[in-house]
Amino acid sequence: MAKPAVQFACTECGYSAGRWFGKCPGCNAFGTLVEEVVGRLGGSKVPPKPLLRLVDVEVEEAQRISTGVPELDRVLGGGIVPASLVLVGGEPGVGKSTLLLTALQAMSKERRTLLITGEESVAQVKLRAERLGGAANVEILAETELDVVCETLRTERPAVCVIDSVQTLYSAELGSAPGSVAQVREAAGRLLRVSKENGVATILVGHVTKDGSVAGPRVLEHLVDCVLQFEGDRYRAHRVLRAVKNRFGSTNEIGVFEMTGAGLVGVADPSEVFGRTVHGEPGAAVACALEGTRPILLEVQALVAQSDLAMPRRVATGVDPKRLAMIVAVLARHAGIGLGQADVFVNVAGGVRIDEPGADLAVALAIASAARRLPVRAATAAFGEIGLTGRLREATQADRRLEECTKLGLEAVVAPAGTPSHGKIRVTQAETLRQAIKAGLDAERAKGDDEA
Repeated sequence: MAKPAVQFACTECGYSAGRWFGKCPGCNAFGTLVEEVVGRLGGSKVPPKPLLRLVDVEVEEAQRISTGVPELDRVLGGGIVPASLVLVGGEPGVGKSTLLLTALQAMSKERRTLLITGEESVAQVKLRAERLGGAANVEILAETELDVVCETLRTERPAVCVIDSVQTLYSAELGSAPGSVAQVREAAGRLLRVSKENGVATILVGHVTKDGSVAGPRVLEHLVDCVLQFEGDRYRAHRVLRAVKNRFGSTNEIGVFEMTGAGLVGVADPSEVFGRTVHGEPGAAVACALEGTRPILLEVQALVAQSDLAMPRRVATGVDPKRLAMIVAVLARHAGIGLGQADVFVNVAGGVRIDEPGADLAVALAIASAARRLPVRAATAAFGEIGLTGRLREATQADRRLEECTKLGLEAVVAPAGTPSHGKIRVTQAETLRQAIKAGLDAERAKGDDEA
């Protein structure tokens, strides 16, 4: 019998080679190639399968399985697709197990659900389930052997199965330790085949690395149908669930949860939680961002202070640091707000992250307000993309943004030229960033305070 084949695989991109390299030829990362045992060489010929023409394939519209958690259904695109493979990643303690156990409890009322735990004992899961309102009809198995897990899924065939976590599974055929590149890849590949063949919707819980990405080889994200990222600080009450990859829906939707004594509770109106500001405070502005089909009002805070360093700091929390550096440069060049000798700190309240460029104008307003020590006008929001020339570009789905501002009780919005009016809310159009700052800052309020 031939001996097992040994190869070296990259933990970042999944590139494999027969010998070790200091730098991965696939992604140019250093020190990421690790040794793994592929399997035994040899063997038997496999007969070919008959081919089909694409026009002859019959497609049946699979009905999605509702998780019983509206915010989770929103991110998934309406529910879990049968026979799909979903990967949920997040930092330890953020609430992954709590959220999925809540979903299993809700789904167990109508269909068969299974929880395979490799990190906790059955008693620990039972205690958590009782805190969340009862164990319901969820079936549970404490197992880390991959062969046993796959055989259980083939035999029992539950409608939905949660595996917590994929890094704890191991196969005795591979010589590496659980959680290694080879073990994680083997577990994901075999679970994918079992899920598709037996119609089991499988949810894998994955650990994350220091930079926030899912631990294990990057090929793990390519194998699954959907990748969900659970974000948030364990010391904050609110969590954000977003889709990084979704073959059956949009990747722009987000779900907002609040951690309570009874577990994670969905926040139906995030704007009410994150969009409230105290009028008269310089350095605070309201941004109307769009996440998928959901507009959200967020408070953007900025602090501008004289720097004692040769290289002033640009610190961003919840905003792309490169985007912040660009906004600061445009403010200095086209709006007359020089920040070359000042530290600039920007934070999005509530721990939410803004990715879309439609929030550029609100970030610029908050920085300008902090630099000039002028508050933003009362009950005013802002949205719009900032160009390098200092001109504003229209943001997508302006009507939905204005409708959200009206619902929260705002009176005015500063937006790029061409933004249509909506209802009773006053839309102040600006072609350039300089005009938007002039329209958004409350100079009269500051003058009155100085005279008083």
